Amino acid sequence: MSRNLSPDEFRQLSPPGLDADGQATQTVSKGAGRWLALIALSVAQLMDMLDNTIMNIALPSAQRDLGFSIDNRQWIVTGYALAFGGLLLLGGRLADLFGRKRMFLIGVGGFVVASAIGGAANGFMMLLLARVTQGVFAALLAPAALSLVAVIFADNAQDRARAFGVFGAVSGLGGALGLLLGGVLTQTVSWRWCLYVNLIFGVVALIGALAFVPGDDRSHQTRLDLPGCITATLGLVGIVFGLGNAASNGWSDVWTLVPVIAGMVSMIVFVLIQLKVAHPLLPLHVVLDRVRGAAYLTLWICGIGMFAVFLLLTYYLQEVLKFSPVMTGVAFLPMIGAVVISSIIFGAALFPRVGPRPLVPVGCLLAAIGMTMFTGISATSSYAAHVLPALLVTGLGFGMIFSTVQNAATSGIQAHDAGVASAMVNTVQQIGGAIGTAVFNSLAVTAAATYLKNHAASASQPTTIINATVAGDQFVFWAAGGVFLVGGFLAAILFRSGPIPVPTNAGHFSS
Repeated sequence: MSRNLSPDEFRQLSPPGLDADGQATQTVSKGAGRWLALIALSVAQLMDMLDNTIMNIALPSAQRDLGFSIDNRQWIVTGYALAFGGLLLLGGRLADLFGRKRMFLIGVGGFVVASAIGGAANGFMMLLLARVTQGVFAALLAPAALSLVAVIFADNAQDRARAFGVFGAVSGLGGALGLLLGGVLTQTVSWRWCLYVNLIFGVVALIGALAFVPGDDRSHQTRLDLPGCITATLGLVGIVFGLGNAASNGWSDVWTLVPVIAGMVSMIVFVLIQLKVAHPLLPLHVVLDRVRGAAYLTLWICGIGMFAVFLLLTYYLQEVLKFSPVMTGVAFLPMIGAVVISSIIFGAALFPRVGPRPLVPVGCLLAAIGMTMFTGISATSSYAAHVLPALLVTGLGFGMIFSTVQNAATSGIQAHDAGVASAMVNTVQQIGGAIGTAVFNSLAVTAAATYLKNHAASASQPTTIINATVAGDQFVFWAAGGVFLVGGFLAAILFRSGPIPVPTNAGHFSS
C-alpha cells in the first residue's frame, strides 16, 4: 500500500544527500567526479588505518635512536589510541555541525603536520606529542571521510555498494599493509619514514579532496552538546586507557580497574544526558535503529576478534618462524588480496541485492574457520602449509564483514547525523580492538604460563619456551574463533532480511 509523505516525513526516511523532493543536494557528486572523490577519501582512510600498526614495527628502532625506556615505549602507541578513540564522537559531530569536507581537510592537514613533527622528533616527548596530535586529527578525518562516502553515494544503491566495497577493502587491509610498509621503511630507510610517509598520502588526499569532493551543506543545528562531549570523551579515554593497562599490567592493577570503571560510569552519565538535551552529541536513534545497531554491535565484536590475527600472528612469524620485519609484512599480502577481492565482489555486487543479513554471518563464519585453522600452527609449521590457507580464508571473511557493515552502519541516516553515525563505526571498532588486545594478551600469557607449569622440568629450555608461546597463540585463536561465531549469530538474528532500500522517487513509499 502506498501513500504520499510530507517533506518532514521524507527527510526522516531519506538517506543523506536527498532533499524532501527526492533530489540530490549539492553534497551528492555525479559522474566520474564521485569516484575520484572516493579515491581521495580512501587514501586518507588508508593513511589513518596504517598508523594503527605501522609504528608497532618502527618502535624498537625509534627507542634505540631516541633512547627512551621500555616503560615509555607503549605510550607512543597508547597516546595515539587515547586521542583517537576519545575524540571520535566529538569529531563526528563537528563534521555534522561545521561541514564534513571542512573537517576532513582540517583532519588530513593536521595529521600531515603532526606526522612531519613526529618524523623529526629529537626525543621521547616530542614523538609522544606528535602521536597524540595525530590521534586528535585522525578523530576529525576518519568520521568525516566515512560520512562523505555515505553522502556522496546516497542516491544510488549500486554505486553506494561499490563505493563501500572499495572503502571497506581499504579499512580491512590498512592494518596489514601497515605491517608491510613499516617493515620495509624501517629496514631499508629509517623508522622516521613510518611517519614521513603520511606526507605523501596526506598531500594526495588533500589535492584530491579539494578538486573532487563536493562542498556540503552545514547543519542548521549550531549548538554543541558540551556536557555530552565532556562525558563521552572522559568515558572513552578512561576505557581505552584502562584496557591498555590491562594488556601490560593485568586486570587487577589499579590503573586498569579505576579508569575502566570511571569510564563506564561516565558513559552511563553520557547516555542519560543524551536522553534529555535538545541537541545531543549522539542522538540515540542513530544507534537504536535495528540495522545500524546490528552493524555497530557486529563491528565491535569483530574488532575484538581481529586482534588475534594482526598482533599474535606477527609475533609468531617473527619469533617462531624467524621472519624478518619485511618478510612478515609480505606474508600478510595474500590476506590483503583476499580482503580486496571479497570486499568488491560481495560488498559491491551482492549487498544491493541481498542486504547485510546473509553476508555478515557468512563473513563471520569464514573468519571463525580461519581462526580455527590458525590453531594448527606449531613450532615446526611452515608458512605455505599452515599459515597461508588460514590467511586467505580469514581475508575473505574480513572483506565480507567490513564493507557490508560500514554500508549498513550509515544507511538511512539523516544528513545532519551522518558524521556522528560514521564516528560510531570507528569508535566501536577502536573499543573492540582495545578489549581484544587486553583480553587476548591476558589469555595468551595465562595459557603459556600453564604450559610451562605443566612442563616444569624443561621450562628453561628454548624449545619449551617457544612451545609455550605457541600454546598461548593457539588458545587465543580458539577464543577468537568463538568471538566471530558469536558475532555471526547475532548478525543473523538482528539484521533484517532483504536489501536496504534507497528512496529514488519523491514521496512515494510502500508501507
